[in-house]
Amino acid sequence: MTSTALAATLFGPEDLRMIEHPLDKLADGMVRIRFGAGGICGSDMHYFRHARTGDFVVKSPLVLGHEISGEVVEISGTAANLKVGDRVAVNPSRWCGHCVACREGRPNLCENIYFMGSASKTPHMQGGFANYFDAIPAQCVKIPDHVSYQAAALAEPLAVCLHAVARAGKIDGKRGIIFGAGPIGLLTMLAAHRAGMADITVADIAPAPLAFATKLGASHVENVAGGEEGLKAQAAARPYDVAFEVSGTAAGLASAIGIVRRGGVVVQIGNLPGGQIPTPSNAVMAKEIDLRGSFRFGFEFMNAVELIGNGSVDVLSLVTAERPLSTAPDALRLALDRSQSVKVVLTAN
Repeated sequence: MTSTALAATLFGPEDLRMIEHPLDKLADGMVRIRFGAGGICGSDMHYFRHARTGDFVVKSPLVLGHEISGEVVEISGTAANLKVGDRVAVNPSRWCGHCVACREGRPNLCENIYFMGSASKTPHMQGGFANYFDAIPAQCVKIPDHVSYQAAALAEPLAVCLHAVARAGKIDGKRGIIFGAGPIGLLTMLAAHRAGMADITVADIAPAPLAFATKLGASHVENVAGGEEGLKAQAAARPYDVAFEVSGTAAGLASAIGIVRRGGVVVQIGNLPGGQIPTPSNAVMAKEIDLRGSFRFGFEFMNAVELIGNGSVDVLSLVTAERPLSTAPDALRLALDRSQSVKVVLTAN
């Protein structure tokens, strides 16, 4: 077994380096995983560009990566239902199970959560963009042989979107709009379709991702770079019941609140890099809009793995490029170029 791991380590804005880290002896109750694949997430891109995402600021070197999969290569102690050689999707969340949120069945709001690749706590919680990384057995969900590591790594963003759709409530037969046609926006669209949403518009300011949304089955797309006249005309003819704000911008949230019908629902998924989004509160009040936050996911991770395994959601349809883990800095730059990429996935080689 190797004594080091090559890891994509962030030191500051746009200062991501491939660093050899020493591997400590595997702690009791832990599982060591050989990297199989990892999806580059919007939060990874925020960390890369700004050394922060939302309120989480990088204060010491941080290994990125929380959309990950791989092979179990070592187990210390007992690990029910796991053995060396198992192929797994890795849930980056490690919940405590005993705080108020966990007892209420909302583990994504766990007060003591360990979330891989995050600067939400100090010391930071190192991520999985490393050719070896550790987890607890409960984080490891076995995947069938026919599921690729690339697909398994995308269980995490799919879980985020399943949770967001659940936060919207009953959407069967309703009309929705999604602001932001990145990977989370597109997966939210697929998840909303599965939940029965009848008509979904996707809005963005860039033509390439909107073309991708059309390819994946959006009912309508709107380029709002030059204004929202088209959206307003659609909303006047047939009001939107639910809006998902995925862009993480003040403009996106204002548009979502402005366009949704009276008594409608707005689900905030996007995370603004600076941490604050001005809100048109008078419109929230006067239209009696339900403004609901959606943070990460809870038990939806297991559902996401199942949906990928049985072919219900084709997560690989979003992947526009694969790059070796060793080229992670360049892969991050590619992921940031929306004219060239929708979803970039890192592979073991």
